Amino acid sequence: MEEEAGVRRWLVDITRWRPSPGQFDAAAALLPSHERPAIARFVKEDDRKRALVSRLLQYSLVHHVLRIPLHQINICRTPEGKPYLKDCSAFPNFNFNTSHQGDYVGIASEPICLVGLDIVSISKPQGETTTEFISNFSSYLTDHEWNCILHAGTSSEVLTEFYRYWCLKEAFVKAMGAGVGFGLHRLEFHHEHWTDISIHIDGEVAKKWRFWLFKLDEMHLASIAKGHPEDAVSSYKTALSTVSVTKEQLNSALESPEEAFTLWTVEQLTESLE
Repeated sequence: MEEEAGVRRWLVDITRWRPSPGQFDAAAALLPSHERPAIARFVKEDDRKRALVSRLLQYSLVHHVLRIPLHQINICRTPEGKPYLKDCSAFPNFNFNTSHQGDYVGIASEPICLVGLDIVSISKPQGETTTEFISNFSSYLTDHEWNCILHAGTSSEVLTEFYRYWCLKEAFVKAMGAGVGFGLHRLEFHHEHWTDISIHIDGEVAKKWRFWLFKLDEMHLASIAKGHPEDAVSSYKTALSTVSVTKEQLNSALESPEEAFTLWTVEQLTESLE
């Protein structure tokens, strides 16, 4: 049922892909020409790989879900950089979000709700203590969140706790289509052992949103945010077919269990587009 409804959670481990320059160029050549400069601008090979795989995931997912021929897929971006599909009639609010950090590149899609995905790599800070490192981000956290982080336990647990909050905030902002200027301090997360996660926006609980956290491996976390289309920022709202969703549709989408990610290889993605 989920497969039919346009719900996807895909993940690629880029450390398993070691392409020759020719293989990299062949994969990039599958994409529309206007997508390639955004990949080529990166200096480091890993950054180029993440940028390429992110776009391969987008085109492969749209092709897979909506059966649109590759040359007819028209992915645009809002002024804030949120990708969206132009001229999509199969699902009125079909939307997707990508994220990449560390070893993983991922994508999540939904047919009705807004969806946001964020992946974080829990890397130990270099040249400073964990407390010094997270202090750099204190202005983005509420007093409640800061207190929970500092009392999480060992240095490693404090760092992981910080990244959990950060991951959730980023997923929410990305789901809305907001830009980097959105005030993360306006968001406060509450949870029961990182389940039953809820968000307060400017002190008010937002009942039309749900959140999930996943441990991808010892070093990586991912979060999913799902919410009402009416909460999209104005530039992203215009990209959606409709922001009016019935209560039943919304509840059904929000209450459906969150599935684990499906692991794809780059070879599988490129084969699906050839």
